[in-house]
Amino acid sequence: MTAAGAGQANGGAAAATPRGAISTSPDFETFLRMLTVQMQNQNPLNPMESQEFAVQLATFSGVEQQVRSNQLLEALSARMGLSELAGWVGMEALSAEPAWYGGAPLELLTPDVPAADRARLIVRNAFGTEVARFDIDPAAETLEFDGTGADGFPLPQGHYDFTIESLRSGEVIATNPALTYSRIQEARFDDGAVVLKVDGGSTLDSSAVKGLRAPEGGGY
Repeated sequence: MTAAGAGQANGGAAAATPRGAISTSPDFETFLRMLTVQMQNQNPLNPMESQEFAVQLATFSGVEQQVRSNQLLEALSARMGLSELAGWVGMEALSAEPAWYGGAPLELLTPDVPAADRARLIVRNAFGTEVARFDIDPAAETLEFDGTGADGFPLPQGHYDFTIESLRSGEVIATNPALTYSRIQEARFDDGAVVLKVDGGSTLDSSAVKGLRAPEGGGY
């Protein structure tokens, strides 16, 4: 091996950082150089006390360690955030947002209006057009929407909004949304909020979720 080659090999070895070793940051290295220059150029007749050097070094070292701690906490927080997102995916979210009807019956949760003696379900499509209206049991806690339209024929696949009108003595006394479950396909952070992509490709803000459940069978 030539001298130049040996020098390159030694230089490469010196540049390598052992795995697990802690390296100083550029700011800390700059501080050490400034401190060294300060010691070299001090007045020999009135040198700075060694205790003062120690105080400066300890102070900067403390700040440096705090910065590193903050960086570690931020990294840990990001990883915990990803874990939180993973927990959403595959669950079924309960909300009052329009639900995707893909041909399979939808489970609806109805509001509790004890004073009502009648109730009806009103179904609207994605354009806000009423496509079905049915009388339902006012005491029912849940009901099933099988996709039948006002004409008795199946409705096409799409997003539908469900509203419950509660009546007493023929007068509407309450109008509430029926809650539906939607399968969560994707979860992501958007401006600090968790945004969920659900069945049918629509998005749902996590703040609108009223409840969560595992899909039937418990599988994901």
